[in-house]
Amino acid sequence: MALISVNEISLGFDGVLLLDKVNLQIEAGQRIGLLGRNGTGKTTFLKLLNGNLNPQEGTISRAHHLKYAYLPQEVPLDLKGTISEVVSSGLDGVLLNPIEGDEPWQRELQVEQVIQRMQLEATAPFETLSAGMKRRVLLAKGLVQNPDVLFLDEPTNHLDIAAIQWLENFLQRWGGTLVFVTHDRMFLQQLSTKIVELDRGHLFDWDCDYQTFLKRKEAMLDAESLENELFDKKLAQEEAWIRRGIEARRTRNEGRVRALNKLREIRSARREQPGQVKLQIQEARRSGKLVIEAENLSFSFAGKPIIQDFSTVIQRGDRVGIVGLNGCGKTTLLRLLLNELTPQKGEIRLGTKLEIAYFDQLRSQLDETKSVLDNVGQGRDVLTINGHNRNIYGYLEDFLFEKERVNAPITALSGGERNRLLLARLFTQPANLLVLDEPTNDLDIDTLEVLENMLLSYNGTMLLVSHDRTFLNNLVTSTIFLDGIGGVFEYVGGYDDFLRQHKTETNSEKPPEKKEPVNNNTPPNPVKQKLTFKEKIEFEELSKKIKQFESELVDLQSQMTETSFYQQDHQVVSNVVQRVEEIEGELLKAYERFEELAQFV
Repeated sequence: MALISVNEISLGFDGVLLLDKVNLQIEAGQRIGLLGRNGTGKTTFLKLLNGNLNPQEGTISRAHHLKYAYLPQEVPLDLKGTISEVVSSGLDGVLLNPIEGDEPWQRELQVEQVIQRMQLEATAPFETLSAGMKRRVLLAKGLVQNPDVLFLDEPTNHLDIAAIQWLENFLQRWGGTLVFVTHDRMFLQQLSTKIVELDRGHLFDWDCDYQTFLKRKEAMLDAESLENELFDKKLAQEEAWIRRGIEARRTRNEGRVRALNKLREIRSARREQPGQVKLQIQEARRSGKLVIEAENLSFSFAGKPIIQDFSTVIQRGDRVGIVGLNGCGKTTLLRLLLNELTPQKGEIRLGTKLEIAYFDQLRSQLDETKSVLDNVGQGRDVLTINGHNRNIYGYLEDFLFEKERVNAPITALSGGERNRLLLARLFTQPANLLVLDEPTNDLDIDTLEVLENMLLSYNGTMLLVSHDRTFLNNLVTSTIFLDGIGGVFEYVGGYDDFLRQHKTETNSEKPPEKKEPVNNNTPPNPVKQKLTFKEKIEFEELSKKIKQFESELVDLQSQMTETSFYQQDHQVVSNVVQRVEEIEGELLKAYERFEELAQFV
């Protein structure tokens, strides 16, 4: 039996149906990725599934005693107290059942176990946590109920790449049923076992992973376009016939007239494929070959090093990605490279003929007191884009702002609309150096891919800060990594290339193990059949040691994901990083020896 059954439900606002008689079965163990353009009703559908909203038509049935938890897109502002208190509040609505042996101490143990599993510090104040750690606490608050189904709305928002990968791995191991909304394509591919898409009021159920869905969806849209083309041709022929008048008035043609009216109804009810954002960068004249040269840059904050002795040369046409944990100094590095911030040591030299366009992740360039129209037009009715005059209304339509929406105040816009507006404003400026600080936040996947394709064809230079691994892999030619304790390292290629090279470097720094010279005169050892008594003891000790190392490593890595971690004394941070490297080396040796002994157990 399905855990949740959605039967012919409909829901609309202001006369527009978000959901039109949709159906869905959610089975135990499924991990469902819920897709759709911004505004198609993904969050609304999640609220319907978890009971926070009721459909206007149809029914939603749930299995008896079904438990579920919901992680909203935004962190609630009213949550206070320690991590333990916030997690415990997840049990507030769950009544104790003395008949089944429920006791208060069991609740406390349950909270303690979830906090430990999520690698959290029980006594830490919730208000002081980074956005990423707050989301982890909210996940723990949901999991403490032991839910059968977990609903997640954009769970990767505000997370750095390391935190996204942790969440990805955790949810893969969790084992429950998952329904989630995300714009992170790699997260979607790694996690989803089924894709459900909301499109023009209808729900499409794809029993496959994300990459397979893309291929099937493209084929479906092609078939839909062909079907609509044939339908429109038939309708045009019938309309031409009815205009001739005399034949249509004959009694024997009344059936054909009724058929035409039916065709008109079908055509009127058709909801066209939604328009795509049309992006075009206004490219400036070519810059000089040298764009930015940095030599021995150093910068500290409150006595703690963020960047130490970093040098680089960025040339015309380079596309540079910048990655690292939240709070490690990525935006600081951008500001240094643009000469917006003075280095405490070292020099920055900017090239000639530079025209810079800067996408700020805080969207501070938008004037909250002005409308969409005024933010982009700034008093102009006509814009000049790449030498061509564009009417301001037509230009905004390219960014999916309809005429009735262009006079809306900024405060009325969603996160995705604000991002599109900032892109619209940005691309009115001629630029040969694009600086993009988290441009993918709040964009739906379709818009994100349009932006990606446009940037691929851009001939200028680009600096890009992003937590989107696919976006980085597809766009950048080199990657700069900040380790959070002053180290800044540059690698050729995208994010996956950086990971591979960084891992190789880390391994190569470990001293090679000394090997005894081989004595060719030594007779061959007899084939080993089983472990000696001493080896059995060693095997058991190794198992315990590996668990201890893994537990310590998880704890240290959890500390390193905290923004406040890098605000500690430099020596404390350095000691933790060094200890992580030591544990990784010890674990590698322990794994190898464990596998060597395990074959004889």
